[in-house]
Amino acid sequence: MLLHGFPSSAREFRDVIPELSQVAHVIAPDLPGFGQSDVLPSPSFAAFSDAILELLDRLAIKRRLIYLHDSGAAVGLQIAMRAPELVAGLVIQNANAHRTGFGPVWDAQLKLWSNPTKENEAAAAVELTFEFTREQYTGGLPEEVAATIRGGTWVEDWRVMNLPGRMETQRALIADYKNHAARFDVIAKYLKEWQPPALMLWGRHDPYFDIAETLSWMQDLPRMEAHVFDGGHFLLETHAAAAVALMLDFISRTQRGGI
Repeated sequence: MLLHGFPSSAREFRDVIPELSQVAHVIAPDLPGFGQSDVLPSPSFAAFSDAILELLDRLAIKRRLIYLHDSGAAVGLQIAMRAPELVAGLVIQNANAHRTGFGPVWDAQLKLWSNPTKENEAAAAVELTFEFTREQYTGGLPEEVAATIRGGTWVEDWRVMNLPGRMETQRALIADYKNHAARFDVIAKYLKEWQPPALMLWGRHDPYFDIAETLSWMQDLPRMEAHVFDGGHFLLETHAAAAVALMLDFISRTQRGGI
């Protein structure tokens, strides 16, 4: 199950789904209010988790490998923790579950959580601009790496974000991420107790999640296989081939019970 990040959709996985589908049943939903999905009347990461769990139930999906990226981690970890016995493994790609992940870009959002004024809300809403949307793809990347990204991805994201109800969804999620952060200790307890098989794929130039976050994941999951790439927040835009090769090997080993 592939869970995308902000501000993208299941399109994020367009370069890995064909190969993954040769060895596994792949589910790559657009989170509510992203991509081609409808908005929810009261968007939150908990509500998103309920929606995806309903999808899994309707498809009669039991054991699942969960790909966690960015906002998708706030959804996927709730799903994993509700039925940990069904988690075959986690693929962790620039996904935050510890306080170490909050780099300088988070200052405005952290200030909003502690003091939710109109002024602080407006400062945190810098995420909801075309420039920041593009920055999710290119921010922090060396020029030659950024040049390999096919154009138009952030343009489509920005178009979708401006559809009816989408900005309201994004504002709600900016505020609700506070509740995800409040669960960090519970998440760490789950990881340490259950030790799900895990594969980390991390873009080292991510301006959004600090590289120190990788060490926190490793401390919780000491047997996790970890790979750090010369990529950014949207790692699959530049390193899809390398990532999918590692994922195929991970799937094979989890199916054999070798992890």
